[in-house]
Amino acid sequence: MAKILAIDDDSDILALISNILHRDQHAVITLQEVTDINPEFFQEYDLILLDVMMPYVDGFELCRRIRGFVSCPILFLTAKSQEEDVVNGLMTGGDDYIAKPFGVKELRARVNAHLRRESREKNVSRMTVAGVTFDYDAKEVWVGEQQVRLTPNEYKICEMLARRKERVFSREEIHQEIYGIDGDALFTTITEFIRSIRSKFNACGVSPISTVWGVGYRWQND
Repeated sequence: MAKILAIDDDSDILALISNILHRDQHAVITLQEVTDINPEFFQEYDLILLDVMMPYVDGFELCRRIRGFVSCPILFLTAKSQEEDVVNGLMTGGDDYIAKPFGVKELRARVNAHLRRESREKNVSRMTVAGVTFDYDAKEVWVGEQQVRLTPNEYKICEMLARRKERVFSREEIHQEIYGIDGDALFTTITEFIRSIRSKFNACGVSPISTVWGVGYRWQND
């Protein structure tokens, strides 16, 4: 059982979400708006469902403001389907999005997939590859004494590449690792994530991800 926060200004949507997720014994807390962004409040949850179009603070802005102190998966609920909106949401630190209207099976499957992925145990707690140290327990990345501030999806991409540095991964394979087979996010978001990751590593004086033209990406060997 997980503790899930659902935020949407539509009370009917919140009632639907609550009814659906209660079937899997999840505890669901619902809000129609957010006016006070208290870090301790958001840190209590295992997953957050966040509507995009809301009064006061929209979903993208709220995600950006809480991501620094919240490590759980954040899934956007949105009727927006334009590429720039989707990319914008994921680049603010969101893990995935569910397009409205959504079905019962889709919501349950996507929520539970992210919860399972979040709870997977790692075989080792730390590893250094090509000068970059991964703390798998804390989900942090360091270059020397300097922490590289990655969003959750950026971290997943880096860990995937570093753990299997002997392989080249296509955008499609990286997309499937992050979002699953049925993920709706566009493949182009992977390109944006790689660009952002490289910029953050370059600021630390390293460039661990290389492009294999026409194939995909790989982590540099030591």
